Amino acid sequence: MTEAVNPETDLTLSRVIGAPRSAIWNAWTDPASFARWWVPAPAKCKVEKMELRPGGALVTSISEDGGPFQPHIDACFLAVDEQERIVFTNALTGGWRPAEQPFMTAIITLREHPQGTVYAAHVMHKNKAERDMHEEMGFNDGWGTVARQLAELVEATERSALKSA
Repeated sequence: MTEAVNPETDLTLSRVIGAPRSAIWNAWTDPASFARWWVPAPAKCKVEKMELRPGGALVTSISEDGGPFQPHIDACFLAVDEQERIVFTNALTGGWRPAEQPFMTAIITLREHPQGTVYAAHVMHKNKAERDMHEEMGFNDGWGTVARQLAELVEATERSALKSA
């Protein structure tokens, strides 16, 4: 992460995923792949919009316990740097429109590692109370679970590709 972490307002997660950056990038930028790992199972995700450009929308819905899909995230991409970084915030919606209830900005970075890719999430909040609330809501479990699901998806895809080669 190149941005400084403020422990008062930020939460972070990092892990090595045994797959190349391109595989993780594809899982992040392909709506069908993204929907497979973005929310902790057994909940289901539906990608309503994914406009991968600064100002583009990221809108998802979630279905928990097989119920109807409900709004999950309505965000705006701030930066999309090919195979390196994705920055999004729910302080804005697509088209740079102000959001009703801003909560966080997330910086996702991908770096080369001898065993694959370092996947890092740096999630910033406007104050300590919001950071603490996100942590109490289960940041580590939730973001940790989806990072694990992402790793499982891309690592399985890589193993399958190697077997086919």
